[in-house]
Parts: sequence; structure tokens; C-alpha cells
Amino acid sequence: MKDVNVPALVVFALFFLLVTVMGFLASRWRRAGDADHLHEWGLGGRSFGTWVTWFLLGGDLYTAYTFVAVPAAVYATGAAGFFAVPYTIVAYPLVFLFLPRLWSVSRVHGYVTPADFVRGRYGSRPLSLVVALTGILATMPYIALQLVGIQAVLDVLGLGGGENANWFVKDLPLFIAFGVLAAYTYSSGLRAPALIAFVKDALVYIVIIVAVIYIPIRLGGYGHIFDAAASHFKQAKSGGLTLPDNKQWTYATLGLGSAMALFMYPHSVTGVLASKSRNTVRRNMAIMPAYSLMLGLLALLGFMAIAAGVGSGVKGYNSQLSVPQLFASMFPDWFTGVAFAAIGIGALVPAAIMSIAAANLFTRNVYKEWLKPAATPADETRIAKLVSLLVKVGALVFVLGMDKQAAINLQLLGGLWILQTFVAIVGGLFTRWFHHWALFAGWAAGMVYGTWTAYGLASPATKHFGGNAAEIPGIGEIGYIGLTAFALNLIVAVVLTLVLRAVKAPQLPDETKPSDYSAEGDEDERDNAPEPVAAH
Repeated sequence: MKDVNVPALVVFALFFLLVTVMGFLASRWRRAGDADHLHEWGLGGRSFGTWVTWFLLGGDLYTAYTFVAVPAAVYATGAAGFFAVPYTIVAYPLVFLFLPRLWSVSRVHGYVTPADFVRGRYGSRPLSLVVALTGILATMPYIALQLVGIQAVLDVLGLGGGENANWFVKDLPLFIAFGVLAAYTYSSGLRAPALIAFVKDALVYIVIIVAVIYIPIRLGGYGHIFDAAASHFKQAKSGGLTLPDNKQWTYATLGLGSAMALFMYPHSVTGVLASKSRNTVRRNMAIMPAYSLMLGLLALLGFMAIAAGVGSGVKGYNSQLSVPQLFASMFPDWFTGVAFAAIGIGALVPAAIMSIAAANLFTRNVYKEWLKPAATPADETRIAKLVSLLVKVGALVFVLGMDKQAAINLQLLGGLWILQTFVAIVGGLFTRWFHHWALFAGWAAGMVYGTWTAYGLASPATKHFGGNAAEIPGIGEIGYIGLTAFALNLIVAVVLTLVLRAVKAPQLPDETKPSDYSAEGDEDERDNAPEPVAAH
């Protein structure tokens, strides 16, 4: 039986109770004009202003897994783990170019998902379907990894009865956490994580600021921390405080590819489409880099964990536990509870948004498009609520029934997969030149090449899917597989479009017009403003 950190557990439980109450009360916040419409449950009525959207996107993109995995990567590999910082800096100027256009055309036509836009722009049901399925496929392991973050916290807290406890007792705290999450997401939709995100982000900022000031004081200053990290990497003969020459292509391509993929994820798009105006989207892309500053400070925790001796001498140590154990060893018990609450709530918020985004995709682009075209708005909302529950149950079963390494591998594949929707979505926001079958073929080429290449990579932990970088054909450098697959995707789409245009292959109708991509929202619009209806 593990020793339970009672003061930390009490603080953790109080914050969890607070966000649970907020989750259920969220259904009364910005009350829906017509609760039977999917845009009310799944997009919060498209009514969120600048601050709500900023907290929602921050809660969406900077997850518990980010909190655990980024410093864990720095702990294990050194400088290479910092790739997450430049990619989040590159991402916002990039998406500033196209997200306002996506918001505008989605508002005009009532699109709820990126696959809705692809369906309207190209008129192709198969292309829309593969974009939707790719989004769901990439999102599922991401939800599962939020569970990994919570499990790390619960393990360090001493909950679950230890390794010798039966499976039910051991995982009971996790069942309770996600049972509550499922309940308030079902009842309140996107309004629940939007409201809880205020608490989550406030806790994250408080914990990070305290950590980067308090922990170095206890460890003898940043000079000692970096000296200890340098000595550790030298002794381990892996990683380091600087990036070796043979890792620079990998670092750069991984950063660029991750930046391109970030706002292709359905949960990211969901947060954007919930904004009430085009200007709200613009403002958020300008102020979101504040989170990148927080991410840079967060990454330093990996070096602090090394200096604190976390995991030292433990064979096969799980680096995912390095941050929770650092907090438990450095902070007073009560503040350890605050820090663990930040991680735990940091899992609940994105998991809710991800499950809602996956449910929106299934409902609009599989159920309504292929299974029941005559579905009413009330039918759509009902199915989306049920699917959001099934998605959470699937993620829970996945993470409890499979090795955690499998979840991590699949999340790495998720970035590769979702990047293959970039050409169809972003290309379509600026031009109708691409042929829909060429885009389909490009998507298929990128998915097959990327998945097969990743399958062939081994690591000490696994025989397959052991990494995200391989030799770039024709260049000879080691680079991010997802970006190489994207390049193949784009080449196939361009060449095949030229061929299809040359033989005058018929194009399907485009339901959008140029003015749709610059439509502005009303900054003062009411929450119950009527929603345009997509004309599929």
C-alpha cells in the first residue's frame, strides 16, 4: 500500500470539486438560444469573445500531456526536447493567415467541422469523409494521453492502492474523474471546458511562475541546475544542453511540421469556430504566443528534475513521472496539491474539447452525411452527445488495456496523420484549383508513406513506431516523417490535378463564393443569434 499524501490529496480534491460544479453550472452560462442545434452544444453558440476564446484555446492546446511530456522530453534528451517552444512560436503567424478565412466561411455556411468546409468547397463526399475520419483517428490517442497525465499525478499522490491492488481499486480514481468529465460534457457541451479553462490556465501560470523561482532557490540556482544537467548528459552519453549537428534537420522539420499540424486538429478548429467574430480570431492569434513563454519555462522543469536527482539510479525510469515527482519532492504538501490540480484539470479541459470535436465530426460528416441525411438538428445534437461519451469510454479502455508506450506512439502518428489534411483544408481556403480526386490521392499517398515509414522505426521500448524521424528521400538527412509525407501529399495533389485538368475531368460544384472568406461577425451579436444552415 502506497503512502497517500493527504494534504496534497485534499487540495487536489477541492479543486476537482470546484471544476466539477463549474462544469455542471456551465449549461446556464451563456444559455443556448436553441439547445437542440449542434452549434449550441458543440460550439458554444459561436458566442465566445476574445478572453474566453484565449483561455479556451490555451486550455485546448496546452494540455496535461504537454505539462508532463515537454519537461519529460527535456529530462530524457536535453535540448532536443525544446522543439515544442519554437513550433508554437511559428504556428501563430502561420495560422493568422488562414484561420480568419476558415472562421468567416464557416460562419456564413454554418460549418461546424473542417470536414464540413471540405464538403462545401469541393463538393466531394469521399474527400470530406477521409478528412473527418483522419481527424477522429488523430484525436483518439490524444484523449488517451490526457489519461496518462492524470495517472501520473494519481500515482505520485499514492492513490489506487499500489501495484498489488486489484485493477478496479487501482483505477477507481481515474474512473471517477472521467465519469464526472463525461457527465458535465454531456450536459453542458463546449461551455463546460470554456468555463473551467479559466481555472486551469490560472493554476498553470501560478504553478509555473512559482516553480521557476522557488525550485531553483532550493537547488542552488540556475547555474547549478545547468551544470548538473550537463554532467548528467555527459555521463549518460546521450542528449545535451545544446543540439548536435546531426539532430538539426530533425529539430527543424519536427518544429515546422508540428506547427503546420497544430491547428489541423479538430479540437483546435473547434475552439476557433466557437469565436463570435473574425476579429476575435485575429486577436487570439496575436496574443496566444504568451502561452509559448509559459511553455519555455515549463521545459526547464526537465533540467530541474535532473538536478534534484529525480529518478536517479532507477533502471528503466519512466520520465513521464519526472515532473510530478519533482513537485512532490520540492514543494510543500499543500502546494503540491495545487500543482497536481493544475495537471489534472489540464487533462480534463482538453479531453472534453477533444471528445466534443470528435463527436461533431462523426455526427456531421459520417452520421448525417452517410447514415441519416434527413437527421434533424435535434437528432444531430443527441447523437453528438452519445458519441462524446463513447469516445471517452474508448480512450479509457485504450489506456487501461494497452501499454502506455502504445498511446505515446499513436499520438506521434496522430500529428503525422492530421498533417495530411493540410493541403485540402488550407489549400481550399485560398484556391479552388486542386481537383478533389487529386487531393484524395495526395492524402492517401501521405498517409500510407508516413504510416509505413513510422512502422519500420524501432526503439529500446518498442519494435515498431519507435520514433518520428527518418531519412528524407533525395536529401539524405534525418527529418520529421510527417513533413516528408506532407511533401509527397502535395506533389501528388499538384501533379494529378494538372493531369486531370489536362483531360478536362469534371469538377464538382463549390457552394462558397469569394466574399464568404472575408465575412465579419458582429462583435455585439447576441448569444441566441440564428445560425446559418449548411446547404449540403
